[in-house]
Amino acid sequence: MAQRSERADALRNREAVLTAADALFAASSSPHSVSMDDIAAAAGVGKGTLFRRFGDRAGLIGALISARLEPLQQAVRKAQEAEGASPRQRVKDLLDASLRFKIENRHLMAAAEDAGVSSPYQAGHYGWWHETLRAELDQVPGVHDAAFTAHALLAAIRADLVVYLVDEQETAPEDLRSSLAAHVDALLGTSGTGDES
Repeated sequence: MAQRSERADALRNREAVLTAADALFAASSSPHSVSMDDIAAAAGVGKGTLFRRFGDRAGLIGALISARLEPLQQAVRKAQEAEGASPRQRVKDLLDASLRFKIENRHLMAAAEDAGVSSPYQAGHYGWWHETLRAELDQVPGVHDAAFTAHALLAAIRADLVVYLVDEQETAPEDLRSSLAAHVDALLGTSGTGDES
């Protein structure tokens, strides 16, 4: 019974930490401005609890991104299972979903890139986006190297670039999404000829 209660407390603490971190990153003007001390204080836990639970700041950020990304990943999987869209359209939809996620979570995602999370290219969430995009690009006629093309397209929506364009250049999110769609059309073409729906 005590062990079960301990696990429930640990789960509550984890959720409190993630909720506090989420709110702090969403309200921050810079990824550098949110410290482990800030998160611990907002969550009502000791700083040691954060380090025991998440290892370091990068581990906490990675856990938060995973939690935020899970509903989107489920939606993407459902969309992939649905009939109708061509591989080219699914690539556009995937990139648009990724860009919207980056815009909505840009300070958190920039913090992940800044913290290194090993390397942005080794982070679990990047691996998922890359593999999902690569699989769709494999089905688009005329794509020479799907793995490289997936990396190149994801580089166009790095969090630091999104932060720069939205926060410093004051680019409207809708304009950014429209520019990305035009870029993908320029790269892959707009014709559905040869696509298998």
